Amino acid sequence: MERHYDLNKINTEAETKENKRSQWAKKAEYFLAVAGNIVGLGNVWRFPYLCYKNGGGVFLVPYLFFMVTCGVPLFLLETALGQYTRKSGIISWRNICPLFEGIGYAGLMIIIYTAIIYIIILAWALFYLFHSFSKVLPWASCSNTWNTATCEEFHKSSLSTNWTKLENATSPAVEFWDRRVLNISGGIDELGSLNWEMALCFLLAWIICYFCVWKGVRSVGKVVYFTVSFIYIMLIILLVRGLTLPGAKDGIIYYLYPEPSRLADPQFSSVQFKKII
Repeated sequence: MERHYDLNKINTEAETKENKRSQWAKKAEYFLAVAGNIVGLGNVWRFPYLCYKNGGGVFLVPYLFFMVTCGVPLFLLETALGQYTRKSGIISWRNICPLFEGIGYAGLMIIIYTAIIYIIILAWALFYLFHSFSKVLPWASCSNTWNTATCEEFHKSSLSTNWTKLENATSPAVEFWDRRVLNISGGIDELGSLNWEMALCFLLAWIICYFCVWKGVRSVGKVVYFTVSFIYIMLIILLVRGLTLPGAKDGIIYYLYPEPSRLADPQFSSVQFKKII
């Protein structure tokens, strides 16, 4: 028996299926997703370190310059291109110009490497979170199995302490990081053993990440209500806590005291550009 196919109908269904793409349920979800992408661990960790290292308040001059001339235009280009084409990065650039398809692949590789880096950081955070439920924090004392003879609890040191000994001492927090979290071996020729607890934290971080994005923007749109709110609430808590500590005013002045001479350092400008990009 012969079968007759309506080619126009088949092509229309194929185009409809191809163009069918999940969209944000609400504009607020998209806004929160963008806000969460702007603020992250770097604001608490990397940015303050770079600001202190590169001239204090002077850091903001080239930072704002590169943000206006590079950061904001690239951000608008990426979001506008994605909203207009409603395609992946690779296909979007392919539709604009086939020669630009490599930009999409390069962006994909950057995202993969960035995701791996941040998943490792999240695994470290989970590792610390689980150990923070201990009655005595393991990074606050030298009575743990991984501590060495040079471990010293500096907060318990008095004026009568042998300060020559303290010059070669290490804090329990440093030893917890080096010997418990990273489990650093004696050298590159020693692979060391598998840190199964860290491996499980790494796996858990990937599982959490998967369930946050497994349904595309539908699941991401629900997750950002918590993740973004949590980030900003924690930043406010850290800010209030830092401002209420003894000597906070002197610390802020010392931290933001400008060093104009740093503007003449070529490496200083390159740091700002990399931070924006």
